[in-house]
Amino acid sequence: MSLESVPPKYAQVVQTLQRRIDAGTYPPGSLLPSENQLIQEFGVSRPTIVAALRMLREQGWIDSQQGKGRYVRGRPMLSTVEQPRPGQAYMANPETGSPGEVLDVGAVAAPNRVAVLLGVKPKTKVFLRRRVVSHEGEPSEIVSVWLPLELSEGTDLTSAEPLPQGLREHIEARKGVRFDHAVEQILARMPTATEARQLGMPKNVPLLVVFASLRDAAGRTLAVMDVLLPGDRHELEDAYPIS
Repeated sequence: MSLESVPPKYAQVVQTLQRRIDAGTYPPGSLLPSENQLIQEFGVSRPTIVAALRMLREQGWIDSQQGKGRYVRGRPMLSTVEQPRPGQAYMANPETGSPGEVLDVGAVAAPNRVAVLLGVKPKTKVFLRRRVVSHEGEPSEIVSVWLPLELSEGTDLTSAEPLPQGLREHIEARKGVRFDHAVEQILARMPTATEARQLGMPKNVPLLVVFASLRDAAGRTLAVMDVLLPGDRHELEDAYPIS
């Protein structure tokens, strides 16, 4: 799937139901609407709804009981195993703590995927701060943070200089919001000519792209971050309980 494409229909259903569960529209212990009700509401096929419900069950958001329906469990507990996440460090650590260069700052038209994750119409003007991060003197990754325009106003995010605060701390302090959790999506694609040049990588090496929807406690997406990682320089590792 292209980076600029809209997420598949089942993923959009999953995101909507997750937001409703987080917001308390479907509280823990309540019965989720039936497949037929969801099909009518979202205007999609039964396989699409079945795929979305299967993903929610596998992720621990809902549970099913034969003959009774699907019950809401709530947002799954975060793993107790401490593991760094691709976007976590960039939100927490000051930009001044890592060498790099600010590439883009300002209002831009939201790409389709970013627009869907932020809950705005495609091509809506949003704020972008993009930076290339270096390691041992070589470009290592490109980090982009996308915000609604109103969330960038009154901040130092428009500065071309690296910030002495972490992005999370800076935005929370200036705008009075609070980030609660992130939902990540990982995909692979080939780099554009510009990305290959900025990262000093061959055009035939794929990128790992990590999208993180940064949300408040109600499940509202406050910001979207994407991290571009050259596939020949990075590997992603995770740990999780299986009991």
